[in-house]
Parts: sequence; C-alpha cells; structure tokens
Amino acid sequence: MNTNWLYSDTVKEHFVNPRNVLSDNEDFPADGRGEIGNIRCGDQMLMLLQIKDDTITAVRWKTYGCASAIASTSMLSETIMGMKIEEAYKIKPEDLVKKLEGLPQNKIHCSVLGDKALKAAIDDYLTKTGRAGELKEEDVTICNCLGITGKDLETAWKNGAHTWEQLQQATKIGTVCGNCKTKALELIHEFEHLYG
Repeated sequence: MNTNWLYSDTVKEHFVNPRNVLSDNEDFPADGRGEIGNIRCGDQMLMLLQIKDDTITAVRWKTYGCASAIASTSMLSETIMGMKIEEAYKIKPEDLVKKLEGLPQNKIHCSVLGDKALKAAIDDYLTKTGRAGELKEEDVTICNCLGITGKDLETAWKNGAHTWEQLQQATKIGTVCGNCKTKALELIHEFEHLYG
C-alpha cells in the first residue's frame, strides 16, 4: 500500500480539520439550502447558508465525498463568510483549487460539488425572498465552431445523452474540428458525479 499523500499541505489541513461542517445534532436554521450530487457515486453535498442583508453570515455543510470534496468545501466555507451573495455566486472551482495549492487532475471535478451546492443554496434564498433568477451562472462555450455551451451539454445530459457519442448526436459537438472533446469529456465526468 502506497502511503504517500498526493495533496498539498493546505488540502491535508482542510481534509483533516474541515471548517464549518454541520454536526449531526446541530440546529442550524438556514435561509438558503442547496443539495447536489449523487449518493450512488458517493458524492453528495448539502450546503446551508444564513444570510442577512444579502451577506453570508454563517455556513454549514455536509458531504459524502472524497478528500478533495471535503477540503475544497471547507475552503469554500471559509472563503464565503462575510461575502455578499453576488460575489459568492461568482466563485469558480478553479478559484478553490488555487487556494488549496492544487488538486490532482482527476479530482478537480470534486471541487464542483461545493460550488454547485453554494449556487443552489443562494438560488433557494433568492426564491424564498421573491427574487428567483436574480443571479445567473456564467455559461462557458465548449465548442467554438458551433457555439455549444456547457449549459447545452448539461441539458443534453439531463435528457439522456451520457456518452460522447450521445452528446454528439444531441448537440453535434465535436463534428467540426474536434478540439472540444477533452473539455466535453471532463464535463461528462462532472455530470456523472452531480446527477448520476
């Protein structure tokens, strides 16, 4: 058995001593609740926020995830404390990976769980306060040739296109130059963890 730690000391610290974890018996009245992931893959995230005047005043979270998911969500929970929801909504997984001093390439998708759960919790808060849809996640173009975005691929995934070939049939992605295949396959991997 290889006992070498493949992560940075910052990841190790947040994994061994995660911040703002929801304890089993804790009563934490939340203004916003976000739950994302798929327990069948072993990755599921709950994010609870207390918000006053659109500022995050407290956060709790719980996950069934790996060291990367735990560390990145711990870092996220520290980062968003005292932050306006508009600013928190713009945090990207790569921001957390940088703060953690990197993650193995095959574990970067784990940092998406906290990011998506945070956005879901903020969306829940906005819905509860009569402001549904006020904040929107930036969409990223994956296929420049055909203008296919990450949201297009997410919609196709939710409609049953779970392989590269199925995504091609549903969206025509990769049928011109093919340079988008790597990024699209990374998104497929993310979607598997998020939606099962």
